Amino acid sequence: MGVSLVVVCAVAFLLGSIPFGLVLVHLFRGVDVRTTGSGNIGTANVARIAPALGLWTLVLDAAKGFVAVILAKPIAAHVSPTAADSSHLPIILGASALFAVLGHVFSVFLKFKGGKGVATALGTFLALMPMAVLIVFVIYVVIYAMWHYTSLASITSAALFPVVAAFFMKPEERPLLLPFLVAISLLIIVKHRANIRRLLAGTENRLELKRH
Repeated sequence: MGVSLVVVCAVAFLLGSIPFGLVLVHLFRGVDVRTTGSGNIGTANVARIAPALGLWTLVLDAAKGFVAVILAKPIAAHVSPTAADSSHLPIILGASALFAVLGHVFSVFLKFKGGKGVATALGTFLALMPMAVLIVFVIYVVIYAMWHYTSLASITSAALFPVVAAFFMKPEERPLLLPFLVAISLLIIVKHRANIRRLLAGTENRLELKRH
């Protein structure tokens, strides 16, 4: 499984590294999104410039995570027919999800800098545990609707997802797949550490979308 796992992780990392938010804002607004707002390349900062571009950033960043996980099994099977059998599959899928998010956070196209990984994680989670995503998405919407802090909604959702997802896993899958989901959630929370400090200080910016 070793070689297959390396190939799967490399493909997932490259897919995750595509900075769609940066590309979209440059193409349609002619500016570098890293020089505006929070300086982040993700959905929330892009949405402050143009809500429609923010939506497309969400879709495309989630799609690259989703595709990375969907491609993991056939890639692993192509490299080694036994690598994607039932006993190894949770590891293959979990690793592809983690490395897709790592690619977004440490993009090879941006000198190993990037976003916070929320949308890409959403895509990977959707490919792995769609019912868990639905439950956590409802929680996200409720938190955002109440306080209009995307950071608070993202941090809370990231923390809750592995807990919710565990209920949808087979007992034999949990020790193999769950650690990857926990690692992704911890990565997202760590990337939001500045937001956490501002939330505690009461200085975090709310996201109020403009209609234009």
